[in-house]
Amino acid sequence: MKKLIISFCALFVSTVLFAQNITTASAYFKTISEYYGTIKDYEVDFEIRIEKTESRGKLSFKAPNLLRMDYTNPEEQVICFNGDILTIYIKEPAEAVLQQQVTPGSSGSASTLSTPQGLSLMSRYYTVAYETGQNPEPLEEGSDEMVVKLILTRKSASEAFRYIKLAINNETKLIRRIEAVTPKGEEFVFDFYDYVLNQNLSEQRFVYDAPSSANNYNNFLFSE
Repeated sequence: MKKLIISFCALFVSTVLFAQNITTASAYFKTISEYYGTIKDYEVDFEIRIEKTESRGKLSFKAPNLLRMDYTNPEEQVICFNGDILTIYIKEPAEAVLQQQVTPGSSGSASTLSTPQGLSLMSRYYTVAYETGQNPEPLEEGSDEMVVKLILTRKSASEAFRYIKLAINNETKLIRRIEAVTPKGEEFVFDFYDYVLNQNLSEQRFVYDAPSSANNYNNFLFSE
């Protein structure tokens, strides 16, 4: 009996110690979200794949909610959010400027997930889990970049994406890749490279003056 009690105590202690080394996916996601909340601004190169279409450019963010994406492919395309109005400039096939008053807290774009507000919204509307486990693993086969992989599954059918996969760089704690899948099975893949943090970006960076030659379409999200 004494040996049994000792064995049980040893098992209990080892279980407790093991549990102390486990970080739940929700807790890990919270630490990432909190870290993003400490970042005043950043710029990062991005690549986007939507089915067979690819695009790339530079994304700029300034807390609390200024966002701009300057594309090199498609050339000169711009998406800019100044905190109130979303502006999209498209050069081809017909030059156009689309503007929309944006409701605070909107989370319709996969790119907003790389902001503190986007991360906070995702934790509210999605269930967070590890894709395979809490230990870092290669970003993809043959890669030497180690990431922690999370999968976020929507809690209700009203969310824009059925699920979202995140790959978070194990050293920098910054989002390296986002894979978002819509209810119709459309897949959006965002890759982020070469973050530059806290440059004290000017708010003027997020003021976009579109070419006067472009056609203007206001409230385009609700136009028939």
